[in-house]
Amino acid sequence: MRKIFISLLLILSFYANAQQPYELNSGWLCLNMKEVNTDGFRLSKTDFPLNNWMPATIPGTVLTTLLNNKKIPDPFYGMNNEKIPDIYKTGNDYYTYWFVKDFEEKALGNEQVWLQFRGINYKAEIYLNGKKVNPKTLEGMHLRSQYNITKLLSSTGKNRIAVIVFPPDFPGNANGGQGGDGTIAKGLTTQYTAGWDWIQPIRDRNTGIWDKVTIEKTKNIKIQNPHVITLVPGKRLPDAKQQPATIKVSVEVENPTGQPISGILQYEIAGKLVKKNVTLSAIHSEVNLPDLALENPKLWWPNGYGKQYLYPLNIKFISANQVLDQENLNVGIRQIDNIWNEETKSMGAYVNGQKIFIKGGNWIISDAMLRFSDARYDAEVRYHKDMNLNLIRIWGGAILERPEFYNACDKYGLLVFQDFWFSGDCNGRWVDPMKKDDQWTRRNYPDNHPLVLTAIEDQIKMIRNHASLAFWCGGNEITPPEDILEPLKNEILPRLDGTRILFDFSNSDKMSYNTIGGNGDGPYGIQDPKSFWSTRTFPYNSEVGSVGVGDYESLEKFIPKENLIAPQFKSKTDSVWDYHKYIGYDEHINPYGKAKDAKDFAMKAQLVNYDQYRALMEGFSSHMWEWYTGSIIWKTQNPWTALRGQMYDYYLDPNACLYGLRKGSEPLHIMMNPLDSMVTVVNNGFTDRNNLMVQAKVYDMQGKEYFYSQVFNAIGASSVRRFFPLNDFLKKLDKKEGVFVSLKILNEKQSVLSENIYWLAGKDGEYKGLQELKPAPLKITASQKNKGKIEVLLSNEMGHPVAFFNRIALIDSKTGKRILPAFYGDNYISILPGESKTVSVEYNGSQSDLAIEVYGWNVERKKVMIN
Repeated sequence: MRKIFISLLLILSFYANAQQPYELNSGWLCLNMKEVNTDGFRLSKTDFPLNNWMPATIPGTVLTTLLNNKKIPDPFYGMNNEKIPDIYKTGNDYYTYWFVKDFEEKALGNEQVWLQFRGINYKAEIYLNGKKVNPKTLEGMHLRSQYNITKLLSSTGKNRIAVIVFPPDFPGNANGGQGGDGTIAKGLTTQYTAGWDWIQPIRDRNTGIWDKVTIEKTKNIKIQNPHVITLVPGKRLPDAKQQPATIKVSVEVENPTGQPISGILQYEIAGKLVKKNVTLSAIHSEVNLPDLALENPKLWWPNGYGKQYLYPLNIKFISANQVLDQENLNVGIRQIDNIWNEETKSMGAYVNGQKIFIKGGNWIISDAMLRFSDARYDAEVRYHKDMNLNLIRIWGGAILERPEFYNACDKYGLLVFQDFWFSGDCNGRWVDPMKKDDQWTRRNYPDNHPLVLTAIEDQIKMIRNHASLAFWCGGNEITPPEDILEPLKNEILPRLDGTRILFDFSNSDKMSYNTIGGNGDGPYGIQDPKSFWSTRTFPYNSEVGSVGVGDYESLEKFIPKENLIAPQFKSKTDSVWDYHKYIGYDEHINPYGKAKDAKDFAMKAQLVNYDQYRALMEGFSSHMWEWYTGSIIWKTQNPWTALRGQMYDYYLDPNACLYGLRKGSEPLHIMMNPLDSMVTVVNNGFTDRNNLMVQAKVYDMQGKEYFYSQVFNAIGASSVRRFFPLNDFLKKLDKKEGVFVSLKILNEKQSVLSENIYWLAGKDGEYKGLQELKPAPLKITASQKNKGKIEVLLSNEMGHPVAFFNRIALIDSKTGKRILPAFYGDNYISILPGESKTVSVEYNGSQSDLAIEVYGWNVERKKVMIN
């Protein structure tokens, strides 16, 4: 028994994990540099008193810390942002802060201790226990840094770190231009913080220790920056038996001991172990491990095309029966290729050999003040999945997104189009009277090109293993300077990645050849829905979009009560609405009846929202492979409380944009062409769909049904098929007050595979029928299916009119406030006479005392308790 016990101890010792990294994310204190009368050497000693220092939010910005300590008002509410001093006027010292943190740590035996910063904006000096940590000033927002602090740790285990953080050297004048006067781009920082047409300036320009600070302990070897490549040759189908895929793994290994170390470097995936005997004599080495041919792999697919299978992959370095270090990551096995489409004159995206019609959304950043969390990332990316999108583009005026964002995209199947840090506005594409410097000067921003190249290498290593990362892009609407673009394209990416295409810039001819003149991207305002079907635009449009005002409950969160008035067409917009970047709706709302108040306005705005984004994606999909290989909506989220370009608001409350887009983006979708009323079906799948019943019905405003046609037919894989027009039928109905058109696809079992309801205006373009629509006494029940999931049943009896455009909301039954985020199987839905619909509602499962609220165009607001 004793021998068995000793053997067990040896096994446990052999497989003992190196300590997992932990975050230094609490207990920080801070003080403005002008109030600190000492240097970092003295400040970083544990006996230096920290009386009257302020609790600091780390990771976070100075502005976040000031907000959390109630030193400033919420800059996202009303006009509060105007009450906060802007760095351009105060000078940089006003937002220059010392950050101090006491922590316990010591190194035993052959342990090595590493201090890691994942992002500081903009410059920093770092001290530990009275010693300087960084020999050279840390500079640049978009850059990780790591320091071996083993010899600087206190023998008692009690340590203090002190960091002084300086704002960007050139914060820029927030003069109302895109990126202010443009000089924010002289440094390697977030350009949007100087203001844009969708955001007001961030007053501290995101100064601070804005990303994670971690301590990692290893033995005398450190594994870092693993690189995993998956090769999936041929044309594959989801859920089929697969031919082998090739896994290629390499790692960087740090040996700080000064002595050669021999051991086994290995990785394990899907129960397969791959090993290599190595001797590491250099301080820094890169090791390639043998390739693995993985039999019958489970593949990773974009949303709407298949499952997102992720394999855990573990890398270890073992020497003398000790695990000296290890890395764990999740790997999606997939291959992304790009093939030029001669018909559309644009690039086509292929995953695992199958062509993917890109339905994407543009993303700025999760939060303008960099208050990131795993939960928020997960919710935001899930909303994009719920929209039936398959791609998110990260806009170039912000950041390379964090690994936690990419984790969510890996999980939900969102391909990522990642821009680097350049924009046409700040970096000189146009003559701009708001900019301080001329085009040629701005064209050479940032000032420090070697720093940019260093940051590019680092950030590529940080995110390159994610299955969701699909495309690199030099910049938004402009290329980087030539001495950055050329090494990026010809040396850095081939060396550090080699598997993903680089588009020089976001509307490059190599991505989408512009045959129509102009910039090619856009439009950005409200359009006649017919235009999305009739007007040909950029064949792979990186920015096309419209509006996005939330409903009344959303507006209440950031617009003061006295400003909650309905904006009127051609009259001066209220100052708060204007400050939050409102785009006028009125001429599009007035056909539904002039808005009586802000609540009425918000409800009618949702009709415009839904119609806009459904039509946008239907129009692009109707010309799939003929005009377009994809489109990317500008934009699908807001990092602050703006009144434009969002499918859900800053508080994660969805509006009708999301559900109109969800409808128009269905993988199998039935729709009606507004130009000629042609009933059309789009199939985004990889297989033919046979034995489909295509059904059309029309309902008048009294709820009377007019059956038109149903046909049995098929539609090929990844194709569009036009079935029959409704024009003659609609003319016979003499739709003087407007009608509802109901379209459905059913299978042989009469199950509905896709349905769509349009509301058509009368002959004069007005929705008088809707304005006079009689109430529908909708029956609503709600039941708890399991923790975190509720089902809502809505029923409309025969003899009633259509129960039109119903908003479902999960609320706190006591306060009436919405539970956010919540995820709905559908929303803003209409229930036809004699029909019922079940809608699922999912939430995080921790709340109690919940209820469901439902209201609609002609349905009285109701609170329904949950059974």
